[in-house]
Amino acid sequence: MTSNGASVVGGKRAVLEAIRAGVASEVLVSEGARRNDAIRDVLSSAARGGVPVTEVDRAELDGLAADHRGIAARVTSDPDAAPLTERDLGSRAWAEDAIAVVLDGVEDPQNLGAAARCAEAAGAAVLVTRTHRAAPISPAAIRASAGALLHVPTARVANISRAIDRLRDAGFTAVGLDGDAERSIYDEPCPGGCVALVVGAEGSGLSRLVRERCDLLVSLPMRGRVGSLNASASLAAALYAYVLPARAGAATSPG
Repeated sequence: MTSNGASVVGGKRAVLEAIRAGVASEVLVSEGARRNDAIRDVLSSAARGGVPVTEVDRAELDGLAADHRGIAARVTSDPDAAPLTERDLGSRAWAEDAIAVVLDGVEDPQNLGAAARCAEAAGAAVLVTRTHRAAPISPAAIRASAGALLHVPTARVANISRAIDRLRDAGFTAVGLDGDAERSIYDEPCPGGCVALVVGAEGSGLSRLVRERCDLLVSLPMRGRVGSLNASASLAAALYAYVLPARAGAATSPG
């Protein structure tokens, strides 16, 4: 939700990451909230960061943030961390082994948040999402990301296919996760250099145009009875079983 022009995020982890990211303008604590270790950690972090703390009525906090567990924060935009544009994707100076995570129409804010958490943990240089028919970067998504959405650079674009073209022009190899791909991550080595890992929407997967923009398509081996994983689980599996091991191998290889 928003209040006085600022978003309000709830939950101890999201508030803590908002403070660490330098975007928390005020911490709100429910009157009478139990001061457990987690809340004390948040309050200590707020004190170190010079973020004011205000006690508010529980009902008021309920109206500002869902599932806040007694603590929330007003979050203002950081002008130095404004979302990247489609054009930025092609002109930005990327590291030689940068990882871009591209979400093709993920609509569930919980899934977006979980995907952002995976991307940030894996050291992704950018998270690319759609502006239409996709989950926005909302307080619910920030909470689901455990605050990771406040750290990972994001690009909100109107056209994912064009965004992939921009990344390819910048030297990225676009790898699409596709359940119908002929080769799995066990069969197809991960490309070297910059990789854009593209994940489709819940249920429908990659759209046709996005699939055609990918340099290669790989699937995740499914050994059980469930036919697929959700977007964030698929992303986590591909990042940690496919993309990152290739980088670790390159870092330790001779020469």
